[in-house]
Amino acid sequence: MRTQRKTTPMATAIAQSLERPTAASSSSSTSASPADSPTQGSSSTSLSSMGSLEDTKPTEPRLVDTYGNEFALPDFTIKQIRDAIPSHCFERSGARGLSYVLRDVFCLATTFALCHRYVTPEYVSSPYLRAALWAAYTFVQGLFGTGLWVLAHECGHQSFSPSKTLNDTVGWFCHSALLVPYFSWKISHGKHHKATGNLERDMVFVPKTRDQYASKIGHLAHEVAELMEETPILTATHLLAQQLTGWPVYLVANITGHNYHERQIEGRGRGKQNGFLQGVNHFNPTSPLYESRDQKLIWLSDLGLAIAGSILFMVGKNFGWANLAVWYFLPYLWVNHWLVAITYLQHTDPSLPHYEAQSWNFARGAAATIDREFGFIGRHLFHGIIETHVLHHYVSTIPFYNADEASEAIKPVMGIHYRADTRDGPLGFLKSLWTSSRWCQWVEPNEDAVGEGKGVLFYRNRNGLGVGPQKGGRRGSDGLGKSGLNAPTTKMFIGAEVDKEQ
Repeated sequence: MRTQRKTTPMATAIAQSLERPTAASSSSSTSASPADSPTQGSSSTSLSSMGSLEDTKPTEPRLVDTYGNEFALPDFTIKQIRDAIPSHCFERSGARGLSYVLRDVFCLATTFALCHRYVTPEYVSSPYLRAALWAAYTFVQGLFGTGLWVLAHECGHQSFSPSKTLNDTVGWFCHSALLVPYFSWKISHGKHHKATGNLERDMVFVPKTRDQYASKIGHLAHEVAELMEETPILTATHLLAQQLTGWPVYLVANITGHNYHERQIEGRGRGKQNGFLQGVNHFNPTSPLYESRDQKLIWLSDLGLAIAGSILFMVGKNFGWANLAVWYFLPYLWVNHWLVAITYLQHTDPSLPHYEAQSWNFARGAAATIDREFGFIGRHLFHGIIETHVLHHYVSTIPFYNADEASEAIKPVMGIHYRADTRDGPLGFLKSLWTSSRWCQWVEPNEDAVGEGKGVLFYRNRNGLGVGPQKGGRRGSDGLGKSGLNAPTTKMFIGAEVDKEQ
């Protein structure tokens, strides 16, 4: 018969002191993080030899993000978020909104007038200097054009002013001038906000699952963990294509949107899928992205594009196509770049989860976004769209000029679930394009997840970075890539900041 060890009062006290709360105490998981786990001391007498931990109950498996940090499911409500925001943050001013539109249009017009008047052989004799100045023109106009795009985005969310008529009128003019189908995008973007982080319903930057990623590169899902590292040149090529063509390809083929169109309630998605000429786009009133009631608005969006296209055609015909390319289309590419970079980095980060339908709710999905920092350009020219995106996903009708205060108000409610990467300011923002491209290639659940945790998926990659992919149902000896649980992370939680991959 086995003899029961006697537990001393000292051993009991030591054992109780080890039972400290973890960052995940608000969720169903109560296991400690690696940093909280007790380590073996130099003494030859272990705590287990005292018998103090023999009766410890098994804990549910931890959920960990790509960095190896423990993840807990958000447990706050939308009411708690809204109640924390001062009432004046919800106030919208049409006059103030229009003043920002006039400012951005003035900057666009003034920049063009100055360059057209003075960047000429008469004033700048060197052709190389003229080329450099016109290149700078395209960059600057791209910044101002992106700012105007963001204001039209405000109109789409009805945060521009209290008047829906004014919002949609200003939004239609501004977006049409930038070759954006205003109402078509407004409708699909609204659905994105209603289903952020939901793998089956989200409308933009929906990550590939492990099976989808494996199929894309011609492998079986169980082979992904054994693949060689993706070469940096391939990553760079993919990133360049994304930044140059991502926005128009999304509009034309719904690339990065969900592909469950058979579920469209009116049957519009039968036989349709994402891709070129597959019937899913932002221009066709019969697209499964929309319902029958939206048909007139889609046509109105197309009319705006037709008018803008006609004006551009006349400019090119009368002033030369090369001039049109420099005056408009090169700045347009810069706008595309900034738009894709902003949106991609708002929803793609090694710390962010994605959800299957059974584990998703609105509060969790809205928390699956991240704020970043882009300095003067982000806060003044881009109207804060980079720095206050988490708040925007909870209450999209708050105007941008009140978003900073509202963001600060919701942080205590969100606690550890608020994520921000503000390291290195604008340079850090640009570095994150590379970091996310290398770290975030597909999503999969934690290997031993249970309950709701089975429907929580995190990014994984084939580059040996962070927590590694599962290997045939197991993740190998330690389940980690070369960085392990000490993988570099971002400033994910309030007051917690450590290094990330450069």
